[in-house]
Amino acid sequence: MSPRELPIYELESRILAAVQGQGRLIVQAPTGSGKSTQVPQMLLKHGLLGEGEVVVLQPRRLAARMLAKRVAEEVGTKLGEIVGYQIRLDSRVSQATRIRFVTEGILLRQMSFDQSLRGIRAIIFDEFHERHLYGDISLARAVQIQQTTRPDLKIIVMSATLDAALLKTYLAPCEILTSQGRTFPVTVEYLPKSVDFEHDPVWVVATRECERIAAQSTGDILVFMPGAFEISRTVQDVQGSHALRGFLCYPLHGELPPEQQDRAVARYETRKIIVSTNVAETSLTIDGVMAVVDCGLARVARYDPHRGINTLLIEKISVASSDQRAGRAGRTAPGICVRLWTEREHAQRPLQELPEVKRLDLAEVVLTLKAAGIDDINHFPWLEKPELKALERAEGLLEDLGAVGRVGRNALKPSGQATGMETRLLPPTRITEIGRRMLRFPMHPRYARMFLAAHDYGCVRSVALMAALTQGRNFLLRNVDKRTAEAREELFGEEHESDFFLLMRAWRYADKAGYNQEACRRLGIHVQGVRQVGPLFQQFLEIAQAEGLDVAEKRIDGVAVRKCVLVGFSDHLARRLDGGTLRCELVHKRRGVLARESCIDQTALLVAAEITEIESRGEVNVLLNLCTAVEEAWLKEIFPTDFQDAGGVLYDETAKRVLARKERRFRDLVLDSKQTAEEPPEGEAAALLAREVAAGRIVLTAWDDAVEQWIIRVNCLAKWWPELEVNPITEADRATLIEQICYGSYGARELKDKPVMPVLRDWLLAEQLAVLDVYLPERIEMANGRKARLSYSKDGPPVMSARIQELYGISSTFSLGQGRIAVKIEVLAPNQRPIQVTDDLSNFWREQYPKVKAELSRRYPRHEWR
Repeated sequence: MSPRELPIYELESRILAAVQGQGRLIVQAPTGSGKSTQVPQMLLKHGLLGEGEVVVLQPRRLAARMLAKRVAEEVGTKLGEIVGYQIRLDSRVSQATRIRFVTEGILLRQMSFDQSLRGIRAIIFDEFHERHLYGDISLARAVQIQQTTRPDLKIIVMSATLDAALLKTYLAPCEILTSQGRTFPVTVEYLPKSVDFEHDPVWVVATRECERIAAQSTGDILVFMPGAFEISRTVQDVQGSHALRGFLCYPLHGELPPEQQDRAVARYETRKIIVSTNVAETSLTIDGVMAVVDCGLARVARYDPHRGINTLLIEKISVASSDQRAGRAGRTAPGICVRLWTEREHAQRPLQELPEVKRLDLAEVVLTLKAAGIDDINHFPWLEKPELKALERAEGLLEDLGAVGRVGRNALKPSGQATGMETRLLPPTRITEIGRRMLRFPMHPRYARMFLAAHDYGCVRSVALMAALTQGRNFLLRNVDKRTAEAREELFGEEHESDFFLLMRAWRYADKAGYNQEACRRLGIHVQGVRQVGPLFQQFLEIAQAEGLDVAEKRIDGVAVRKCVLVGFSDHLARRLDGGTLRCELVHKRRGVLARESCIDQTALLVAAEITEIESRGEVNVLLNLCTAVEEAWLKEIFPTDFQDAGGVLYDETAKRVLARKERRFRDLVLDSKQTAEEPPEGEAAALLAREVAAGRIVLTAWDDAVEQWIIRVNCLAKWWPELEVNPITEADRATLIEQICYGSYGARELKDKPVMPVLRDWLLAEQLAVLDVYLPERIEMANGRKARLSYSKDGPPVMSARIQELYGISSTFSLGQGRIAVKIEVLAPNQRPIQVTDDLSNFWREQYPKVKAELSRRYPRHEWR
């Protein structure tokens, strides 16, 4: 098919008009319509680029390179001349390049160092529906640049499926153009029963299905697998299958050499089976595919709170992704897609992937924004704003790493609502020189900082291996039997400095043994997990070498390596609370327990590279894994400004008193503390006692139901009589009031019987306090002279409770505050249990009382019954 016959050309004139007009455009076109290859050529051919270039953002490196190769062939130029690509660790561009395919991080970094984007006339965001974090941020920055310094910049967003309404609002004014494309029906088949891939490997199941459909279909087969290892095993099984011996079989994933990637997508006379990651899901069109076998899994980037970094975890794909995969079989003729899960399981899958901005650690992207001069990220124009907690975590980590520094104090901005609630904003921070150096490394800031330290300490290879060890799940199985533990100790020796060192020895053993299953099983090593370390190790070494670091083999200096771990994970620094237990206190006011299997059980100070929160019986237990022993002298050497000697206070749980202490702290972690004879400051003592009260460990006897009713009455007064300008008592205010009650006390015994109402009454002005009992009294007098108790609730009206005999002769309604608030009546039996709640006593006497009297007079004959 000639490129001019592709469906996208139906929109050519409208695309050009929209780009020339508003300068912003959304193009919806299905996979195979030609949008990725042809739209950049349209801009070039019709002179919309002037002397500049169009940058095409691709979510994946493989797609960027292969699309550039195809467009170069169509333009009739060598790759790297008019058409080129730029991805991590690989670039084919020149001064003549006019169409440049790049991965998203490349452009965002360029925006950090060149905020006018000199030479770029247009940016195309391809496959935007995948909602990669860097794509979202790059689009926001592009819009900012277009609105300020570059009004001539053209922005095009393209995808097969995306939330066009969200984007249209965000990019307004902008036009949406849709191409229907040309697709054929695809028959989707599911497995009759679910499969456990732990016992029936996914590559075995996939090969079995390839054998079944090979005879039923024509053309090539595309098999989706989550990663390189699963692809390799599938290729082996296919090549060993008697039924599939007439097929060629090629792997396809981003870590393959370019020539092997090209071989997988080339056309052959013989039928072939391509085994690919989700790189073949979009962007890349593989001609000749008539059948798809989908394992339903993919490696998904997600923030791992255990390691404090982003990791790639194998997860089930969404319905939208599985539809994209199925569509690869219907490009040129009707096709078939076999899904390796049941139809019932399909209905339980999420409809869409969660955008990365909602599931990834934001430290790296926040650092990139800081490099672009955006100190205050509160007002950055996010397409979808991340949670404040995620931004706080990113800013806090960058500050701990020394990548950013404060330029202002914490700001509180009123929300403008009458409730007095406030919206918290993050304090502005500014990138430091260390932060700018860290940006040169395309990796998580923790490891970028560790690589900088490793260069200074001469241990780059060790840090590269440690970085590789933390990317996947721990391959050294825990809770092994005695025989396995003894085999490990015999082979690896004792270790008391770092759990990392034990992992390093285990990986080297497995690598030297060629990942032999039996050899690994004997030592409790997970073969699949340990096999993934080597390629990552090489990748990190290549990054370090590209940045000019010394990656030569050297004798391992344990102290230097441990210092590097401290640099990267100083926010995970922990101090053992005592030698008899594994309890620890961490920076940022956290508590945790050292994992029993950790070999770092003899040290007072340690750093945990993995923190696991386990919820059990309503409590969250924090477990510290992958630990490294550190020394206080190193803290002073590396973080000299984070130390302070100060007076401190603590609540002694045994004495149940607040005591004054002299403390030496690293950030907010107390390293050493000694009790003094001085009285603690009253304010700090009150804050600690209030915390104990809030936790229920100290009881204020005087804070009873009557106090709770008084607080509800105050809040009702604020709600029903706004003209009185009474401030309601919120949960935060309760904490403040408790702290005021605790003021002047130092122990639980003093607080036990301390009065609370004097402090609470001070909440109201004298005139407000005076009308509280008038408008909302505790009791109300009835026409017969008797007084009935009133109870108040947060939401409903006041309720008057009285025994039925106390209500004889009364048929009127009741109200409070000069008739403004109606009162409900709770009629009680002689045993004080409710019979009826009503706001119409006349109707009660007429309709309900005869029945009530008949029943209760027999039960309580000594009471008066009229």
